[in-house]
Amino acid sequence: MVEQAVRPIVEAIVAKAPNGWTHAVLHGRAGRGGTGVTGGYSRHEEKWNTGLPNPYEELMALAERLRESRGWEPVSLEIQCRPSGEYRLVAFNDAISRVIGMSSGFQVVLDPDYRLPQPGRHQEPGTGAPAGDPELAVARFRAYLERRAAILGHSEELPPPAPAAAIEEAERRLGRRLPPDLRALYLIADGDDTGHQYRYLFPGNVWLSLKSMVAEHTKWGAGERPWYGWDLEWEAVVFDTTPTETVRRCGGHPGWLRFGSSVDGNYLAVDTAPALNGRPGQIIRTGRDYDEGPAYVADSITSLLGHYLELLDQGAYEKDGDHIHLLEPDHDPAPQQIIGGDVPDEVPPTLQAIHVNNVTGLVDLAPLTAAPNLRRLHLNRSTAADLSPVRELPVESLRVTLTTGDLTPLEAHPHLTSLDLTTTGPAGITPLRTVPHLRGLDLSGADVPDLPVLADLPDLRYLSLTARQWATLLNEAKVPPTLTAAHLAEANATLDDALAWAARLGLGTDNALRLSGTLKTVDG
Repeated sequence: MVEQAVRPIVEAIVAKAPNGWTHAVLHGRAGRGGTGVTGGYSRHEEKWNTGLPNPYEELMALAERLRESRGWEPVSLEIQCRPSGEYRLVAFNDAISRVIGMSSGFQVVLDPDYRLPQPGRHQEPGTGAPAGDPELAVARFRAYLERRAAILGHSEELPPPAPAAAIEEAERRLGRRLPPDLRALYLIADGDDTGHQYRYLFPGNVWLSLKSMVAEHTKWGAGERPWYGWDLEWEAVVFDTTPTETVRRCGGHPGWLRFGSSVDGNYLAVDTAPALNGRPGQIIRTGRDYDEGPAYVADSITSLLGHYLELLDQGAYEKDGDHIHLLEPDHDPAPQQIIGGDVPDEVPPTLQAIHVNNVTGLVDLAPLTAAPNLRRLHLNRSTAADLSPVRELPVESLRVTLTTGDLTPLEAHPHLTSLDLTTTGPAGITPLRTVPHLRGLDLSGADVPDLPVLADLPDLRYLSLTARQWATLLNEAKVPPTLTAAHLAEANATLDDALAWAARLGLGTDNALRLSGTLKTVDG
């Protein structure tokens, strides 16, 4: 059955092949509703990176056969074929997967349940009292509805109040009590969805019913941050809010209760677990566009309603049919992230991330000391000679090309969690032994004479090396014992190469599927 499912894919590859082709390779992933394909055709030593088909239905049929016969879902696969009609399939579960992009090669996941910790989980909690006032919130909400009615020329239909018992049940399922001012609003109306129209009382957001709030909380795993795979996550950073230290530095948190939805994956939420300078019940934005950190909105529902009333009083709104759009004033805050070019002479103190791109000559990192909250420093196709300025900065994700290979400025760095290092000469990594929170490391572009030091890193979870570097480490039995995921940084590696490498890392690969065959009608 598997062989029957492979042949239509090979036929599609052959049918799309350019004239003069000698070899084709399809790397794919299929299952759980989707497929992904990379690879290409070659003519002698020349390669095409375009034109390879993505036969979705045929790949999904093959994935279904492998799910039935091997229990793999989704599946990683590689198909090689030639003009003679010869083809070969190698398949395995997605513990091994092809990595595309600049860091091509293969990735193996040794512990699929492990997730990197979010820095906000360990932040000092807030001790301030709630800023909301339920009586004032109710008064402002009623005034807000009255002024909207005056603008629209009619009162707006809203759902009936939520019974107190329903609120208590929702709080039980949420595992948190609602802030008193939001609770008071639900005693007026259970959201703003009337069943045939949203009122968008919280501009740009549907006010969710209690039932929908609980459903969103459950759907998102009690507010946990979505996981996008080790190839993206190992050097991910969560930034601070403005004002600083008000909201925990998390991509998601169980204490963030989503009560408003913009229907595009983003939400308004009440924060019941604020950071040191925050207040319980403060309002934040979170969701799809906030994986790198939430946005602070207001200290309470009460204050937010007061802000809406001020905008209406100022005439800062537009009426569009039966809807009112509030107009926030324009503001141009100091940048939190700079992408492109060299390090500026004057660095804004609010800067939390900088990507330096395509700089000729050495990059001077000294101006960055003016940014006391810098969390991400990435030099892309750019080179630095001195990491000393990084010593005093709270940089968590560092990507750099070094001329000297001197890593002593990183010794005992208390914040560094990921390092992507390229060097133009030898670089000793002994100073990394003392970096307590280093969990991700890419040395595939570095000349490292003391690779066995990696076994001494206290909590390394992700490691990217070339095939030669991995061979050195494996031959000396110096693989870090805490390793959870790894990357084989070899663009020309095959899935067979990756299976052999993963087996040496301890992943059982004996049940990998290998199948060969020949199409009968290729050459006519």
